[in-house]
Amino acid sequence: MSLPPILMNKNPDAPSVFEPSALLREARRQKGIAAAAVPPICVLDPDGDIVRRLRSSGHAKRSEVWPCYHTDLFDFPLAGETAGIIGCAVGAPFAVLVAEELFASGCRFLISLTSAGQIMPAGTPPYFVIIDRALRDEGTSYHYAEADTFAEADPQIVAGAARALEAANLRAFVGPSWTTDAPFRETAEAVEAARAKGVMAVEMEAAALYAFARRTGNAVLCLAHVTNTMGRADADFEKGEADGTVDALNILETLARTLRRPAR
Repeated sequence: MSLPPILMNKNPDAPSVFEPSALLREARRQKGIAAAAVPPICVLDPDGDIVRRLRSSGHAKRSEVWPCYHTDLFDFPLAGETAGIIGCAVGAPFAVLVAEELFASGCRFLISLTSAGQIMPAGTPPYFVIIDRALRDEGTSYHYAEADTFAEADPQIVAGAARALEAANLRAFVGPSWTTDAPFRETAEAVEAARAKGVMAVEMEAAALYAFARRTGNAVLCLAHVTNTMGRADADFEKGEADGTVDALNILETLARTLRRPAR
């Protein structure tokens, strides 16, 4: 039996013909935008709740130098500096496309904070999980790393993040997630298989972002905001105060102070 296409013609060490810098160059040319750096710390907000909160409160300003064809970047104050945030980049391919462009534009640290479903309970949702590795049930990571079960985070970044949140009395667990491309195909069999591997949460971006980070040497940290049991209980998908953005911004503020100088 031949390999499936997702595993064929993959050489993660080979350079790509198409580079993010080329796309950004042409986007700037077409839009008449001068080359300029994005903030060193950027955030992916797949749900878009944090972006909406920052915009409605007047704390986010749309960047005029971000040339991406598919997204808007907003600048906002975080830990005494300016950070960037992009909302609604949902799923592994979209998240990594945006991550490639951010790091090609001057980003030095990327935090992804997404809502997630509960697999192995660590408490009653909502709560946060610092993802230390992610089950690779998506397609993007196989373009960045040889086939394997998990994509691993940088353990020093994870450890530094855990220490920082604990010191700030912000509750967060550390553990693995399951990254899937098909949230509405989370079958009982698939859920049980993930649970058997000790997986705490299911989300859509972390495995690909971690494979990208390892391949490129960029600094990425993914967090899951466990908010639901995949609709299997009444009053599910409750995120907390202001759609969970109060807690999320406290988490980001604490991490930004630490991650600008990652513990080594």
